[in-house]
Amino acid sequence: MTLIDKVCNCKSVAVVGMEKNTGKTECLNYVLEGCRRRGHRVGVTSIGIDGESCDQVTRTAKPEITLAEGTLFATSEKFFQARRLTADIIDVSSWQTALGRLVTAQAVTPGKVILSGPVSTAMLRDVIGRLQALGSETVLVDGALSRKSLASPIVTDAMILSTGAALSSNLPELVRKTRFVYDLLQLPIYTRRTSISLSDVEQGIFAIADDGTVSDLGIASALLLQQEKDKLFKHGHRIFASGVVGDKLFDLLRMQPEVTETELVVKDFTKIFASPQSVRAYLQKGGRLSVVLQPELLAICVNPWSPTGYVLNSEKLREAIAEFAEVPVVDVRERGVCGRD
Repeated sequence: MTLIDKVCNCKSVAVVGMEKNTGKTECLNYVLEGCRRRGHRVGVTSIGIDGESCDQVTRTAKPEITLAEGTLFATSEKFFQARRLTADIIDVSSWQTALGRLVTAQAVTPGKVILSGPVSTAMLRDVIGRLQALGSETVLVDGALSRKSLASPIVTDAMILSTGAALSSNLPELVRKTRFVYDLLQLPIYTRRTSISLSDVEQGIFAIADDGTVSDLGIASALLLQQEKDKLFKHGHRIFASGVVGDKLFDLLRMQPEVTETELVVKDFTKIFASPQSVRAYLQKGGRLSVVLQPELLAICVNPWSPTGYVLNSEKLREAIAEFAEVPVVDVRERGVCGRD
């Protein structure tokens, strides 16, 4: 089964870049074109800004997002006005972003567009639902492993991970970083019933009792843990952190005498901003780690080119990742594939 086959079998798919310029937009365009060739109707949006012709940081040229006739898309008012295609407006949402309200439209002619969509997970869920209700067989979400947006691409059914030389020009280091994220994508899903929906919680740290009762520990964020750590184990050793977690929390849990009885539950793997060393040390001590949301990983796309001009060997990169990844590893530029279907 090809990557496009897999995408067409999903209701929603996020294309998630590990770093800027790792080939996420090229991968998205590859999927859009593949779906167009099959007559598979898609909707598309983004939780960041994507489709600009020039990277605002590196000042290097970037691939632009190309939509086919009939494609449904959601973007901000500002970038809808800057589109380079003819489109029919279907809806102007009451959802607000820094770049205006969200506009849902259908491309009448092929052309280029900059996508800037939902800024929260609730908004993203709503936009995906709207695009599906309008006839999108698959909704594609452009995403990134970044805390700049509160929206999580992990609310989609599946995802494609994009990695490449922009993350590291050293092949072994690039492979190590990619493997760490891949391992996080294999974390077990927390399936016990709870008194509240953990996926809807936007802020705070909570205790989860054996009977599923969720208690607010009064800690707003794991980033404020130093002043509040005495509260952490008031109701047991199963902790749910709704936001970003870093080294401090993993190191604190690892040092507990009852570490083997401890379970840390996070909303999804994108919330883990800890070093591989801290995470692995906690797990090796017997601590448990699980996630509330975890999409199916369809493939890993690689980009051997970096914005600085350095180029890795595509075949060696794909083969190195395929040694541990049980999904296809694809270079969409060279159309090369390694690994398993």
